[in-house]
Amino acid sequence: MLNSERGLGTMPKTIRELADELKVSKQTIQYHYQRLPAKNRQKNSHGANLISPTAERIIRGKVTKVLLAKKQQTSDKEPPKTSKENNDLITNLRREVEDLKSQRDKQLATKDQQISSKDRQIDHLTKLIDQQQRLQLTPYLVVIQPTITNSRCHLFAQKNLLPYNSQFYMPTS
Repeated sequence: MLNSERGLGTMPKTIRELADELKVSKQTIQYHYQRLPAKNRQKNSHGANLISPTAERIIRGKVTKVLLAKKQQTSDKEPPKTSKENNDLITNLRREVEDLKSQRDKQLATKDQQISSKDRQIDHLTKLIDQQQRLQLTPYLVVIQPTITNSRCHLFAQKNLLPYNSQFYMPTS
């Protein structure tokens, strides 16, 4: 039975009829219907849920509040931009991107120069360390002079080149 056949809201409506009338989903109406007090919920002879005029007023109030809140949220947002505004925005963003790329390239060039300078410093310091190590090893170079006495071979190093308390002796068998 349609609303027109029921008169002006005196007959109970189905969930589908109220949902269509309010332009919301059946689930929305079902959600609010299930939260009504038991005295406001009715079923027909087939077990289908019916919405009494009192229940309809309660559900309408809740659904309308939700719809108004959603409508207000969407109206609070910025109005859609025109195509000219969009083109200006795109142009500005492209300029910003180009500026950022230019800054990035300058920073990378500076970093490359710094890295190159550090590489040269490392090479120089490596050479200095190598020279220092060679100089430190020079006093320890041993000049060995074999001498043969009494069928023994003695190896003597020059005293000034050996560290303190160093001696070499190599007996022959």
